[in-house]
Amino acid sequence: MSLSSTEIRLAGRTAALESFATARVPVRDPEPGEVVVRNAFTSLDPGMLRRVTEPDLSHGYTLGAPLHGEAVGHVVASADPAYRPGDAVAHPFGWREYAVAPSSAVRRVDPDAYPSLSTHLNFGLVAYVGLFDIAGFRPGDTVFVSSAAGAVGGLVGQFARRAGAKRVIGSAGTPAKVAHVRDRLGFDAAFDHHDDVDVRLREAAPDGIDVYFDNVGGTQLTAAVEHLNPGGRVVLCGVLADGAALDPRTLLAHRASVRAFSVLDHLHRAPDFGRDFRAWLRDGLVYDETVVDGLENAPRALLDLRAGRYTGKVVVRIGGPGVDR
Repeated sequence: MSLSSTEIRLAGRTAALESFATARVPVRDPEPGEVVVRNAFTSLDPGMLRRVTEPDLSHGYTLGAPLHGEAVGHVVASADPAYRPGDAVAHPFGWREYAVAPSSAVRRVDPDAYPSLSTHLNFGLVAYVGLFDIAGFRPGDTVFVSSAAGAVGGLVGQFARRAGAKRVIGSAGTPAKVAHVRDRLGFDAAFDHHDDVDVRLREAAPDGIDVYFDNVGGTQLTAAVEHLNPGGRVVLCGVLADGAALDPRTLLAHRASVRAFSVLDHLHRAPDFGRDFRAWLRDGLVYDETVVDGLENAPRALLDLRAGRYTGKVVVRIGGPGVDR
C-alpha cells in the first residue's frame, strides 16, 4: 500500500516521556484473513504504565515495538470477505495511525450507537460485569467504590444507584474529584482516599458495606474488608497501589468472598451491556470523556492520567478534530 503510519514505540522502562518514541513506518498490504484499519481513537488507561515499567507483566510492552491498546476506526483495505472498506471496527492495536490486524482480533461496531465513535472505548462492560456478575449485586446493597472519579468507578456507582442500591460511596484523590463524585455522579457520599479510610468508611457507611468494588488495591482494600457486612463481596478490578494486606481471619469472620476477574472472560455480556448502557445514557447517566488530540500527545496524556489529572474516560483522537464517526 502507498501509505505510511505514525506509531508510538517503547524506548525505555521508566514512567517518563523518554520511554516513548515516535516512528514513521510503511503500511503493508493485508494478507488473507487480515484487514487494514485507519484508527480514529485509541484508549488510555492507568494500567498501561505498568506495562511500560514492568517487563514481566502479562501483556506487557516490548522494547522497540509499538504499544498496544483498544482502538476504534474504519477498515481501509480487507483481505477477508467479512469486512469491507468503510466498516467501523474495534481492535487491540491502538497507539498507531494504521493497524494491520488479523480479522479474528477485529469486531464490528455500530457507528450510530453513540454520538461519537470513541464511546465504544468506554470501560462500561468492566463496570457492568464486575458489579452484576462478579459481585452479584442485589437491590438494597450498600456499595463502596474506590477510584470513583475514574472511567470504571464512576460508572459502577451510577449503575448501582440505578439498580436499587441502598447507598453508594466513593473515594477519589482530590477535593475537586470528591465533589465531582458526589455532586455530578450522584454518589451518596464521597471522601478523599488520603484521609483515614477506616474513619471515613465508618462515617459514610455506619451500617457496613455489602459490596466493595476495588480499582486500586492498597490500604483501601485492607480497610474496606473490615467494614464488610456478613456475606460481603469484594471485586478486584485493578491494582495501582501497593501495601494491601488481607487477613484470612477477617474474611472468615465476615463470611466474605473476594473475586478477581478479567472482562475478556465475559465478552458474551457485551450485547446486554450495550442495551442497558444506551438506555441509561438516554435517561441521563453521566459519561465523562476527555479527548486528547494527536497521537504525539498520547505519552504525556498517559502520564497525566496515571498522575490523576483526569476524571472519567480518556481517549486520544488520532484523526484530528472533526473525526468523531
